[in-house]
Amino acid sequence: MMPHFANPDSAGASDSIPARAELRVEDTWDLAALYPSPADWDAALLALKDSYPAITRFKGRVGESAATLCECLELDKELSLQIERLGHYASLRTSEDSSDSANLSREAQFDNLMTRVSEAWSFISPEIMSITDATFSRFLEDPQLAPWRASLIKTRRFKPHTLSVQEERLLALGASALSGHSDTFSQLTNVDMKFGKLADDQGRERELSQSSFSSFLVQRDPQVRKRAFHQFYAEFADHKFTLAASLANSVKADVFRARARNYASAREAALFSDDVPASVYDNLISTVRSRLAPLHRYYALRKRVLKLDEIHQYDTYVPIVAKAETRVGFDEAAEMILGALQPLGDEYCSVLREGLLRQRWCDRFESRGKRSGAFSSSSYGNPPFILMNYKEDVFADIYTLAHEAGHSMHTWYAQQNQSFQDYHYPIFLAEVASTFNEELLTHALLEQTSDRSLRAYILNRQIDDIRGTVYRQTMFAEFEKIVHAMEEAGEPVTLETVTQAYRGLLKAYFGPDFHLDPELDLECLRIPHFYSAFYVYKYATGLSAAVSLSQQVLQAGDAARYLGFLRSGGSQMPLPTLAAAGVDMSMPAPIEETLALFSRRVEELEALLS
Repeated sequence: MMPHFANPDSAGASDSIPARAELRVEDTWDLAALYPSPADWDAALLALKDSYPAITRFKGRVGESAATLCECLELDKELSLQIERLGHYASLRTSEDSSDSANLSREAQFDNLMTRVSEAWSFISPEIMSITDATFSRFLEDPQLAPWRASLIKTRRFKPHTLSVQEERLLALGASALSGHSDTFSQLTNVDMKFGKLADDQGRERELSQSSFSSFLVQRDPQVRKRAFHQFYAEFADHKFTLAASLANSVKADVFRARARNYASAREAALFSDDVPASVYDNLISTVRSRLAPLHRYYALRKRVLKLDEIHQYDTYVPIVAKAETRVGFDEAAEMILGALQPLGDEYCSVLREGLLRQRWCDRFESRGKRSGAFSSSSYGNPPFILMNYKEDVFADIYTLAHEAGHSMHTWYAQQNQSFQDYHYPIFLAEVASTFNEELLTHALLEQTSDRSLRAYILNRQIDDIRGTVYRQTMFAEFEKIVHAMEEAGEPVTLETVTQAYRGLLKAYFGPDFHLDPELDLECLRIPHFYSAFYVYKYATGLSAAVSLSQQVLQAGDAARYLGFLRSGGSQMPLPTLAAAGVDMSMPAPIEETLALFSRRVEELEALLS
């Protein structure tokens, strides 16, 4: 199905941000699958408070025998299922409205209990690590532990970085305090900061927010984009020292945890769980750095087509093909995506259709106090819910929905085929499934049109997707590497030093002919992912793997290997999992292939627009 170019009114196109209660029920997610009511959540929390201390009966006995270890792990699993569901519900409720005191109280109750639970359970991992190698090998051969074999091997990898029982207890007690900077950032940027109102290119006054900012940046009128940019960043400038302190404390916490657990660096600590060597991270940065010329060429093309005297960052999101400015309703967007995903088969598409259009997996539109951006989130045996802030006039939101649907279906397949202990796939793999869907969407849209202008628009969309996912996220990854190295070297991590470092990256990645507004230096203070350091590089590696996998599916007409990848969940480490699907991410080749595609698309777009 191609985009519809009409201009209908809908819930997603209002000029002001509605309160939660003003949304249509069918436009919100249905959390009854988790708990029918908040009272049921309260009861479950009380039940967990009573039951979790039972795990302590295994203290000092974990390595007693294979049977005892199995019994301990099964009780851990039983309690973990309850914990995952409780935390999932609390998180989703806070995400839908973080200004609601009941939601904040619920999440605080859960976090407080988790501190006590973590303290009570802190003996398990050290005791597994203390089992002798010979005994551990014998345990792995015991049939009772067969369902736990993969999980135990992964756990055992952390032996050099697991502390004594008492030290683990202290780290568990301090976990909440060490992550407080993230809560400060979230509350400040999503609730306390107010960006005022702004007239759009139709003269309508609209509220400027974290979510609506993107809508203003795709307006045709360059003055609207400029005013939105400066008004938005003026609020960040007013809070820049608080935000810089929060970022610095996030970095300090990362370094503290890494040193406490005997890692050489915070980056090594972050990569260790996925068994990803630093060379993969460094290959990404060096490969992208060596191929910035096509990116600069694209900015020059954008400047020329938009007839700008100088190009600014706020000019990089508006579609450069005016005809393709669309209004696509949520249901229509879902059908477009489902059509594009037909190569994945009937089961994939029918499950996704039911989830998006009938079972209310998705919380669709922006409301006051709602978390900005988008995500997919699940707990074992429950729907993989999607949070969106869908805007009908932002074509990129269709891609965002396809992206999050990829996460959700990855989760669905993993839950259907793996046990609880093996279904959790790492982010490194998650970003493959999500961007794979975007690649199929682009392919379908290009296949369905011969119109030069629309084709140019779709090409521009893919170019911007690679730009945002590979080039931009790699710049972010390089920034994270720099600021953590500063802290580890004993250098000050302050507003001045982090913005100076970021300014250097902006100059390199945007090129010499790009006008960098001083306010753009503050962008490094508003990126939520910087509070989960060494995460963003996985967007770039994920898209590169997705490009390769999508070509395999489209060319072979067979999605079996890809669906096998989805079903595998977290049963193996990421690099072997991708290798089994046909992609070797230990080499620069997938990154090079993706950037070569970017360069070809820029050339094709130049030809179409000439």
